[in-house]
Amino acid sequence: MRGWILAAGASLAAVVYGVGAATSDDAEKTGGATTVYADGRNAFSFPAANLSDEERTRFAIGNSFFRRNWVEAPASTTARDGLGPHFIARSCGGCHVQDGRGAPPSFRKGLHDQPVGLLMRLSVPGTDAHGGPAPEPVYGGQFNNAAVQGVRPEGQVLLRYEAVAGRFKDGSRYSLLKPHYSFGQLGYGPMAPDVMVGPRIAPQLIGVGLLEAIPEAEILRNAAEQAAAPGAIKGQVNRVWDAFAEKPMIGRFGWKANVATIAHQSAGAFLGDMGITSPQFPQEDCMPAQTDCLAAPRGAKGQGVEIDAKTLADVVFYQATLAPPARRRIDDLQVKKGQVLFQQAQCAACHRPSYTTAEGPFPSLSSKALNGQKIWPYTDLLLHDMGEGLADGRPDFQASGRQWKTPPLWGVGLIKDVNGHSRLLHDGRARGVLEAVLWHGGEAEAAKQQVLGMTRAERAALVKFVESL
Repeated sequence: MRGWILAAGASLAAVVYGVGAATSDDAEKTGGATTVYADGRNAFSFPAANLSDEERTRFAIGNSFFRRNWVEAPASTTARDGLGPHFIARSCGGCHVQDGRGAPPSFRKGLHDQPVGLLMRLSVPGTDAHGGPAPEPVYGGQFNNAAVQGVRPEGQVLLRYEAVAGRFKDGSRYSLLKPHYSFGQLGYGPMAPDVMVGPRIAPQLIGVGLLEAIPEAEILRNAAEQAAAPGAIKGQVNRVWDAFAEKPMIGRFGWKANVATIAHQSAGAFLGDMGITSPQFPQEDCMPAQTDCLAAPRGAKGQGVEIDAKTLADVVFYQATLAPPARRRIDDLQVKKGQVLFQQAQCAACHRPSYTTAEGPFPSLSSKALNGQKIWPYTDLLLHDMGEGLADGRPDFQASGRQWKTPPLWGVGLIKDVNGHSRLLHDGRARGVLEAVLWHGGEAEAAKQQVLGMTRAERAALVKFVESL
């Protein structure tokens, strides 16, 4: 992807990762030959530019099942029935609108507007059979605020914000939004007193197949080099159970790197977000106390899972081959200035700019067109302690309640075009790039302090660089 033009004052991270001066071609092509030149509402929805005609047909088929609504059972069709019994969305595209990013409910719509692109993970102390979070005993691992006919919704998510004021070192004021979550109208009684709640925004999906094709050795290298380097930045891998590989793997997806593959993420979301069973997750996610959920009609006439292996594979292929858009404004002098500031502030120590892809874990669910590409996602795919301000207190496999995966930065500047907002971080609390930086703490405290010391013009340049990615 990215134009990473090394300049005087470039951070040590650039040297550590062997990132040399980028050519103008590198600077634009975020995903190598997969890159598309696109902006506007559909910028995140194009197939990789180098797919074959046959693969484009498969992409279109997967897209149709990704975007179209599933319906309640029984229905006249068994191809798309089986929604629920509990759910938060009727389609994958309901959370990932235009393959983009979700947002918390808007004040303009009222505080009780129920979230779709923001879900609430639930767990209690302990682990499940695979070392993941132990589900809350009444409501399970995810809170679902919608249900089919004859089944009670689990309840409502309530959200309020607290203003957090601060100053830059030049005296300029800023204000952040600290969210507070609670639940109302609980359908099955109170939750466990030791419940842990983790809000999660649906991220944009561009380039996920390329991230999956980053060699495991490179992620381990990131952790080893950070461990050996001076300073506070010490990223860790998360090792998680993958239902498709049927073994532990390094996590790459999810806000805590709690999912290893697109296939597991997709099948898990079909079940958790829509109540659609699959070969890997064949049982409805109904807890013992939810007797109406357990008794609800099943899709596919109750004769099998509600999304078959082939259809699920096409949906996975669709996501894996979504192309990252090309960088924009790479020759803008303010962007170039922001690029140098990004390096000087040590942002690249976690947001590693570039990789060369290999082959993903499941070749039949992706395309060879993604292999061997030089990509510029700006992430190390590692967990970092981000401080108490961002902590949700909820462990996930080997991730602590204070750790978060470094999110890729490609496409950040297009979220507003695609989704009409600029909400960032795991729960959408940040109203743009600068606010996201100001929430950094823990291992990233020193980087935040550098940003707090920047002039207004320098802060604007830093933001403009990140939004060019």
